[in-house]
Amino acid sequence: MSSNPTTSADQWTVRRVLEWTTGYLAEHGSESPRLEAEILLAHARGCPRIQLYTHFDDVLPDEVRATMRSLVQRRAKLEPVAYLVGHREFFSLDFEVTPDVFIPRPETEALVMETLAVTKQQPTARILELCTGSGCIPIAIAVNAPQAEVTAVEQSEAALALARRNAERHDVTGRVRFLQGDLFAPLEPGSRFDVIVTNPPYVATDDTEHLEPGVLLHERHEALFAGSDGLEVIRRIGAGAPDHLVPGGTLLLGFSPEQSEAGVGLLESTGQFADVTVRPGPAQQARAVRARRGSE
Repeated sequence: MSSNPTTSADQWTVRRVLEWTTGYLAEHGSESPRLEAEILLAHARGCPRIQLYTHFDDVLPDEVRATMRSLVQRRAKLEPVAYLVGHREFFSLDFEVTPDVFIPRPETEALVMETLAVTKQQPTARILELCTGSGCIPIAIAVNAPQAEVTAVEQSEAALALARRNAERHDVTGRVRFLQGDLFAPLEPGSRFDVIVTNPPYVATDDTEHLEPGVLLHERHEALFAGSDGLEVIRRIGAGAPDHLVPGGTLLLGFSPEQSEAGVGLLESTGQFADVTVRPGPAQQARAVRARRGSE
């Protein structure tokens, strides 16, 4: 995209830029180069991605080409597309994202689905979500379970500000209460919930070789790493959750598939939970543990 075309055959049309960018991103390690090319160009043009298909032969203005060139260069250095365009879809909702938060992943939607399964039986459930980040989990729950009472906790001030903006975007500001602090610390004494749901940090600090380079380089480490075994935060949640769940209440914990056995064992070892089961994500891999608080 650096040349200055002088003939119509050389003009940088939507089609030509997409073809060139797709090849370039493929050479630089992208697993979805065509999709990423379309997302970046739609962002550079300020149009819906579907509109590209009806404007293949449009010649791009210099300012759009300059914006696209910058985006592609940054993507080639493994900067996540979601940060480049400033948003990401999650549970069919669009969320603002910045480097202050971990980018929402499709596999985390399993936690929302499990929570909504509870609200079908208990529409007015009191729900606590920990490590909220962008707010994608509590907001998706609030949108789809309008009678539920949702509280979300986040330690980072910047992440919490973003989560509040996303709540405004989806018109649930009045139904999601945001608290700043470390896990259960900002809760009122004696507060109890029907569901506690969380996708906490769960990557071992010495396990960087299994992370995608772009994740390691650009995403928030506080949202990734959790001690030498990756279970530091999960261990604290498992210990603290019984004091904040009603008898028979549900705990939903996200983790990596490799941690399923350890996650189940950790919760069972507390002696406070029953019916501890592994729940699958969209790819049918183990992505969460569901457990029921025992009777008092």
